[in-house]
Amino acid sequence: MPQNATADVSTNSDKPVRIGLLGQGIAASRTPRMHMAAAEALGLAYDYRLIDSQVRDLPEDPHALLDLIEGEGFNGMNVTYPFKRAVIPAIDELSDAARNVGAVNTVVFRDGKRFGHNTDHWGFGESLRQGLPDAPRDRVVMIGAGGAGGAVAHALLDAGVGTLVVSDLSGDMAADLVATLVDHYGAARAEVATDLSAAIATAQGLVNCTPMGMAKHPGMPVSAADLRPELWVGDIVYLPLETELLRSAKALGCKVLPGSGMALFQASRAFRLFTGLEPNTERMWEAFRSFDPGRDSAPQT
Repeated sequence: MPQNATADVSTNSDKPVRIGLLGQGIAASRTPRMHMAAAEALGLAYDYRLIDSQVRDLPEDPHALLDLIEGEGFNGMNVTYPFKRAVIPAIDELSDAARNVGAVNTVVFRDGKRFGHNTDHWGFGESLRQGLPDAPRDRVVMIGAGGAGGAVAHALLDAGVGTLVVSDLSGDMAADLVATLVDHYGAARAEVATDLSAAIATAQGLVNCTPMGMAKHPGMPVSAADLRPELWVGDIVYLPLETELLRSAKALGCKVLPGSGMALFQASRAFRLFTGLEPNTERMWEAFRSFDPGRDSAPQT
């Protein structure tokens, strides 16, 4: 779908664009604040609400769930854990990124149809392009093969990573993701990590796509002994802005890629899909930072 396909919604002055965030335990999400800041900068009437399964009872059936949300007048929604894969059966048309990744994080309701997108894929790729443009990419280790990991894996391979080595606590999940990647990119482009420490020892980059490092999941997904100064290290966790993994890596002299970049750029992409308008990413970044100012440097935008 072209980016301006929802412009008729954004320019309708009779009522605001109504967007939701579907997820579980999402009260601390920064996404609503970023979207509202972008809309305010454009003078756009915009209403962003949480649809939290911890707060209200929601249907388990994906068709009933999206019927309910669309029936409440939403023009679209962002989707996070645990719904990124669950909503797919109720989507009419998937973008290439959503189809390849097998997960949806943005849904647009338009002309009686539901369009599913994955802006995590673009968001991580843009963060990498701007944050670590010269990072070597011959061999990279990625930890975590869930929905976010799938998006990041495709973004890494699209960004020129030669071989992506995937590790997950679930060997089956890692194997399934690698099989998908091999089918799409070729046999030499992805493999399962049989020994994580050994894989990191021969890699140029490391990316964490697990919840490890969040306040609810403190710690690091690897041993500090696995880190070395020439390794670049990325994380998709952004609460806190600097995880223990990134802090340890920086202390060794590693170049790092914080999760804030992916969060910002996936949100800006979703805003374009919802409205057909170009958001002010500086305003979105200011809104993001307002939760916890002074703890990280802004990504280039």
